[in-house]
Amino acid sequence: MSESDTTTESKCGGATAESTDSADAESECGASSSKPGDDSASKCGGSSGGSKKEQTAEKVEATIEDFDGEPGQLVAVGLGPGRASEMTTLAKDTLREADHIVGYTTYIELLPDDIVEDAEDIYSTPMCGEVSRTEEAVDRTLAGNDVAIVGSGDPNVYALAGLALEILESKGSTASMVDFDVVAGVPAAQSCAARLGAPLVNDTVTISLSDHLTSMPTIESRLHAAAKEGFTIAIYNPWSRKRRSNYEKCCEILLEHRAPDTPVGVVHGAGRDDEEVEIVELGDLPDLGETDLVDMTTTLLVGNEETYVWDDRMVTPRGYEQKYEY
Repeated sequence: MSESDTTTESKCGGATAESTDSADAESECGASSSKPGDDSASKCGGSSGGSKKEQTAEKVEATIEDFDGEPGQLVAVGLGPGRASEMTTLAKDTLREADHIVGYTTYIELLPDDIVEDAEDIYSTPMCGEVSRTEEAVDRTLAGNDVAIVGSGDPNVYALAGLALEILESKGSTASMVDFDVVAGVPAAQSCAARLGAPLVNDTVTISLSDHLTSMPTIESRLHAAAKEGFTIAIYNPWSRKRRSNYEKCCEILLEHRAPDTPVGVVHGAGRDDEEVEIVELGDLPDLGETDLVDMTTTLLVGNEETYVWDDRMVTPRGYEQKYEY
């Protein structure tokens, strides 16, 4: 290789951009590897150094032609709400069979000890490293490894199953070529509903307040559409320091269409050590934005016009009372 060459061969056989930061440890597929609690990685994932935009734009330049041999299996695994006891048996079995496990650092820390100890290799990135770690998982799979990429809840609910397929397509691969599969997990809306009673037994809409990938005008339009109809609404990612106004606007829109005494279930940290569950009225929701109860680990379940609270449980009638006597 000449001195002018700017790429190195990764351990997975794909060409990767050479890191200019000597402190970054090269992963088996050429990206920066970090262990849970490793401060060398940036807070937005991937290798340290450079702006967030640069980190997001930097990609492993490998395509399907850069890998020799047969690709392995890539499985997107949903961990459920957080507790190991709430993971499905299929999810646990799949993780035990995987050669490599890839995921957000916080989710890796939720894995049972025996799964972590038995894995051949674990690759994690901090928050905002979705693209880099998903591409890492794809490259490891194309190199012949059986890889599980993990996330909380379900892989098809604001998670990485779709991104994995998009990256496979961009590299010239197909889902069947790598034996791509999805292992469902219990989504946050359902796990939170179970803690509140029966709030989601009729038609429900799920909306995220994160405007990282969806514009706020679009989110507002969807909130208006859902709130003026008879849907119960599950709201993900309601609050962060950068999104105070999103939460405030959401409360304003909901109160425009629904009565202030509409029940709202607030579940913070479902399945984690700091879990909290409360049922409040919609009119009280704006004031909760500045409290520890509402943050990125909180899910809000907004009742419809028929939802009521009975014996500290939220109940949304399915409609049986209209057809049957009981």
